Amino acid sequence: MQTATQRGLAPVIFIIDKSASRFTVQAFATGLLSAFGHNPTIAIRDYEGVIQFTPETFANASVRVSLKTTGLDVLDEMKSSDLKQLEQAMYGQVLDADHFPTASYESNDVRVDKPANGPILVHVNGTLNFRGIIQNHPLEAHVVELGSMLRVSGEFALRQSNFGIKPVSFAAGALRLKDELKFKFELVARRQDEAVLVA
Repeated sequence: MQTATQRGLAPVIFIIDKSASRFTVQAFATGLLSAFGHNPTIAIRDYEGVIQFTPETFANASVRVSLKTTGLDVLDEMKSSDLKQLEQAMYGQVLDADHFPTASYESNDVRVDKPANGPILVHVNGTLNFRGIIQNHPLEAHVVELGSMLRVSGEFALRQSNFGIKPVSFAAGALRLKDELKFKFELVARRQDEAVLVA
């Protein structure tokens, strides 16, 4: 039996619909004041992404995502003074958004496990470009096919020190954010022709 590639099926392209998606990063506190629950969750708002693969087999799969480092919102309720300090540290010390306005991720290799039932498990080995530093970064995602739409979900961790970022501290060091950040994503991607109609 011929595969989809052998039959000459063209790759399908899906565009991430950020208005229907959720992409967040959470930081974790340590230090004397960490008991007060300052583990901020931050929404990533301004991003775009493309997923491509051969129908049926998921051969030649690839993914590209880019985001603007100024498009973030703190979701937690906190004092205005704390919020101001966090935003200053986030855009300055952590992201250095003035010098590095974008970050991106591009797959180098994608392996797909497609069970008879349930979500598809995707293993991605890709390149992360953040603060001018390029590193390999693997991740896993679960994918559900819904006709002309994909639902993609997963999470991954990132150590700030790998990108030359020093831990952020507040209140004279009594509250510090840990090195590791946790990213979570629940993405909706629409087939390119459908995405144009939705937009």
